[in-house]
Amino acid sequence: MCKLRGHIIRCLCGGVLYGLLETFWRGHTHWTMMVLAAVLCVPLDRANEYFPWTLPLWVQAILGGLVITAGELLAGLVLNVWLGLGIWDYSGQWGNLWGQICPLYAGLWCLLAGPVIVVFDWLDYWLCGGERPRYTFL
Repeated sequence: MCKLRGHIIRCLCGGVLYGLLETFWRGHTHWTMMVLAAVLCVPLDRANEYFPWTLPLWVQAILGGLVITAGELLAGLVLNVWLGLGIWDYSGQWGNLWGQICPLYAGLWCLLAGPVIVVFDWLDYWLCGGERPRYTFL
């Protein structure tokens, strides 16, 4: 029950915090982005349970950023291309894929994933006990 409560808290916090972050960055957000952020908290949170503490944090951040980028691509293809909502468009960015993802934002997702992983680990420790988080960097 503790793990489930922790997952729910992380999803809610992830969705709300992402909405605030995007509003600060772009000046606005769309409710679907908060849902996407909440949903993406699930694989990031679950991956934390399987990665060994010896896996360098930067590797975890890159993997997390790639998961976020894949989720953004899937959501973009459905919301922007298929449904035509036009929530975002990276067509003007170098290396974009169908205007839905680009290397610049994939890199930013990797940078964001590192602190998120650390926060998720500590929330899990504080909420459910268990092993105290520790990290390697090399």
